[in-house]
Amino acid sequence: MSKKTVVIGASEKEERYSNKAIRSLRNHNHEVIGYGLKDGKVLDVEILKELKVIPDVDTVTLYVGPDHQDSWKQFIIDLKPKRVIFNPGTENPAFEKQLSDNGIETTEACTLVLLSINAY
Repeated sequence: MSKKTVVIGASEKEERYSNKAIRSLRNHNHEVIGYGLKDGKVLDVEILKELKVIPDVDTVTLYVGPDHQDSWKQFIIDLKPKRVIFNPGTENPAFEKQLSDNGIETTEACTLVLLSINAY
């Protein structure tokens, strides 16, 4: 089943984990929307700079460290995703609590690993 996924911290640079995640998500037939600092494209996925709330988001997967998450917090809450995945290096207990308080499930995990073991 496809899970509409928003990748925060998306990058066109192939060595970046956000890029690898977009590729893997698409290979697993998930709908993906990317948000990053620069407009761009990975496979058929547009990377957007301008924040626009999208309906029916299942998962947000974070590739932005805690020091740079403040500008994303309200946007992520407004998306009302079912869950937010905090990838390694993005863990932020205070933000995780804020999401939980808004009824959003949080997971500290690696999107690439979840996909590879069919646990996404």
